[in-house]
Amino acid sequence: MPRMTAARAAVEILKREGVSNAFGVPGAAINPFYAALKASGGVHHTLARHVEGASHMAEGYTRARPGNIGVCVGTSGPAGTDMITGLYSAIADSVPILCITGQAPTAVLHKEDFQAVDIASIARPVTKAATTVLEAAQVPGVFQQAFHLMRTGRPGPVLIDLPIDVQLTEIEFDPDLYEPLPVHKPAATRKQIERALEMLNDSERPLLVAGGGIINADASELLVEFAELTGVPVVPTLMGWGVLADDHELNAGMVGLQTSHRYGNANFLESDFVLGIGNRWANRHTGRLDVYTRGRTFVHVDIEPTQLGKIFAPDLGIASDAKAALELFVEVARELKAADGLRDRSQWAASTQERKATLQRRTHFDNVPLKPQRVYEEMNRAFGPETRYVTTIGLSQIAGAQMLHVYRPRHWINCGQAGPLGWTVPAALGVATADPGGSVVALSGDYDFQFMMEELAVGAQHRIPYVHVLVNNSYLGLIRQAQRNFDIDFQVNLEFENINSPELGGYGVDHVKVVEGLGCKAIRVTEPDRLLPAFEEAKKLAAEFRVPVVVEAILERITNISMSGTDIASVNEFEDVASEPGHAPTAIRPLATA
Repeated sequence: MPRMTAARAAVEILKREGVSNAFGVPGAAINPFYAALKASGGVHHTLARHVEGASHMAEGYTRARPGNIGVCVGTSGPAGTDMITGLYSAIADSVPILCITGQAPTAVLHKEDFQAVDIASIARPVTKAATTVLEAAQVPGVFQQAFHLMRTGRPGPVLIDLPIDVQLTEIEFDPDLYEPLPVHKPAATRKQIERALEMLNDSERPLLVAGGGIINADASELLVEFAELTGVPVVPTLMGWGVLADDHELNAGMVGLQTSHRYGNANFLESDFVLGIGNRWANRHTGRLDVYTRGRTFVHVDIEPTQLGKIFAPDLGIASDAKAALELFVEVARELKAADGLRDRSQWAASTQERKATLQRRTHFDNVPLKPQRVYEEMNRAFGPETRYVTTIGLSQIAGAQMLHVYRPRHWINCGQAGPLGWTVPAALGVATADPGGSVVALSGDYDFQFMMEELAVGAQHRIPYVHVLVNNSYLGLIRQAQRNFDIDFQVNLEFENINSPELGGYGVDHVKVVEGLGCKAIRVTEPDRLLPAFEEAKKLAAEFRVPVVVEAILERITNISMSGTDIASVNEFEDVASEPGHAPTAIRPLATA
C-alpha cells in the first residue's frame, strides 16, 4: 500500500471528489496541507486577502455551476473563526462548501497553545458536521464522509480541522482505490404526486412557488416543463429566481415584503392553491402568515423532512429532492394531459400577465443626484440574459430584485438568509472563477462594498474580471429606512468631508481612488445619461485588463424603496408608480394603461 502524509491523502481525495479550485490563506498550522497542495498539483488555489473572503469565494464558486463544491482553507485560531460567517451563510442557503483549517498539535490542544481554539465546537451549529481529526489514519474517512454529507439530503457546509502533527503523519493510502460514497436523497412516491395533482386540479387559481432547492437539484428545466404541461403560473422565490425566464408567459412575478413585484404580490393574493417546491417559506417572502395563507390550500415539497410544517402546516407535505419530485410531477402530468385530465388554466394565466403589464414601478427618473431606480433601468439595457448577478443585502439588493431581470438558473446569486455585508465582492470573485468566460455583474451599496473591498486586489492579482455596480448614497440605507418606525436617523450616516477628495462634496470615501489603489479600474457616474456608456465602458475595460471594474453611481442621499413591514397586501410604494410606458421603459412587459 502506498504511504503518504495525511495532508497529501486529503489533497488526493479532493481531486477525486471533483475539486479543481480552492480559496484560502496559508499559515503555520496549515502549511503541511499547502505543501501537499503544491506537490500534488491539479487544484488551483486563489490567495484571498481575508479568510472570511475565502469562505465567500468558495460559496460563490459552488453556486455558479451544478456539481461544484467550493473549498476554503485557513490556518488555526482566527482563520477558522473568520470563516464562521461564510459557513453560516452557506448552511442558511443550503450551499455545500468545505472549510479546511489547520490546528495546533494534538498534544497541546487543551493547553492554550498559540492560536489553538476549539473551532469544531464553534462551527458545529453552522455546519452539517465539524470535526477535529485526532488520528491521521482517519483523515481519508473523514474527508470521504464530508463530501457524502455535503451532497446528501439538504446540501450544506462541512468543516474539517487538521492538527499540524496529524497532517504530517504518514499513513497507508492508495488514491487509485478511492471512490466517493453514493449520495442519498429522499424521493417522492407516485401516490404522493398523484394526490398533489388531484389537489391542484381541484383548484381554480393555482400557483407554483419555485424555491432555491430546484436550482440546487439542477431541476429548472423540469419545473418549466411541468408548468407548461399544466399551464400553472410560477412564482420564483428570491433564491429560485431564474428557474424560468422573467419573460416567460407563466412567470407570475416574485412575492414578498421587500424583494417582490407589485404584480407578483397581486397575483399571489388572487390564488387559491399553492404548490411550493424546494422553498422554505422565508419570512421576507411570506410576511404575516394569516394574510399569506388565508383562503389557500398548500402542498409543500422539500428535501428536508423537518422543513415540512416548520413555518406553517401544509395541507400536504412531501419529503423529496426537487428533481425526483419534478420527474414524477412531469410523468403524471403528461399522462393526465394525454387523457384530457388537466384543467384549462389559460384564462387564469392570462390574468397574471395582465397584472404584469399594469402593476409596475417607475424606473425612469432624470434626477441629479441619481435616483437608484434609473441605475437598474440602465443595467437592464446594458446587461443581457447571459448576465450572472451577484449581491447580498441592503436597499441595493432589494431594489435590484424589484427592477432587474433574470432569465436563467444560477444567474441571480444572492445571499438570502444570512445576508452578511461584505459578501458581494468575494462571492463575485468565486462566481467569476467558476465561469471565467461569463458575464458576471455584482451589485453593492457603499457599506456592503466597504466591508471587504480589499478582496478586489485578489481579482487584480489573479486576473479575475467582472463588473461591480456600486450605488453610493453614503448611508446605511436599509437601516435608515427601518429606523423611520422609531422616528430616528441614528448612526447610519456615512458621509464626511474627504480632505483628499473635496470634489466628492461630502460623500466621504473616494471609492475610485481605493479601487485604483487595489489594482482595478473604476468609473464614477453622476448623471443619468452617463450610466449606460459607463456600463459599456466597464465591460470593455474588464475584457481588456482582466480585472474587476467598478462603476460607482452617486445617488441622492435618501430614497425609500418599496416594501412592507408586515404583510404582502400592504406594501408601501413611497414613489409614484408607473402610469405611462415611458416611466418603465425596460419592464418585461410594456405598461398597459387604461
